[in-house]
Amino acid sequence: MPTPHIEAGQGEIAPSILLPGDPLRAKFIAENFLTDIHQFNKVRNMFGYTGTYQGKRLSVMGTGMGMPSIGIYSYELIKFYGVKNLIRVGSAGSIQPHIKVNDIVIAQGASSNSSFSRQFKLRGEVAALSDWGLLSKAVQRAEELNLNYHVGNIMSSDTFYDFETDSWENWAKVGIMCLEMEAFALFLTAQSLGAKALTICTISDSLLTGESMSHQDREVNLKNMMQLALDVV
Repeated sequence: MPTPHIEAGQGEIAPSILLPGDPLRAKFIAENFLTDIHQFNKVRNMFGYTGTYQGKRLSVMGTGMGMPSIGIYSYELIKFYGVKNLIRVGSAGSIQPHIKVNDIVIAQGASSNSSFSRQFKLRGEVAALSDWGLLSKAVQRAEELNLNYHVGNIMSSDTFYDFETDSWENWAKVGIMCLEMEAFALFLTAQSLGAKALTICTISDSLLTGESMSHQDREVNLKNMMQLALDVV
């Protein structure tokens, strides 16, 4: 049955899915990495596709930006379509000097400044963690591909333009590697519904140096991350 945000019928979405924020990036992955492509969603222009990668059925779908948006799509994919493995692929900003533009970060866990976890009504904070099986496979494959990668904790922010311009420095002091906007919600949603999730990010800019990828560079340089995520699932 279709949901308010996904028009796919049962069986149209594979058990494993890649989740870029940008729906055009989902289209790019489908057209450049998958074969036998079928588009299962275009509601709100949030494109979703199912195809085949190295003999295995696989889906890819955009989620939009931020935790409310990925929270909706990940919930519906798991709850109503039975998706078991969800890997977010996206960009992030480095806040550590040793993590450079074009490096890959594989998230072990995600912290946040959001109120997303309050819905679980816990007397404290819940740890938002990736799935160990997916994480270990990603690390092994990154080694085999000889990628410049880092494994550790990241921070999912509710804001892209932060009026408190130096707030990231406090996160850096406790070892947070980079900033993005979705992993925290994805991990908690997957944990609460019994699914497995992972986030893999390419560093697109550095808050320390001001260096950043151009829009054109992103299309080329994100391919290593896409390849890594596809190989994991």
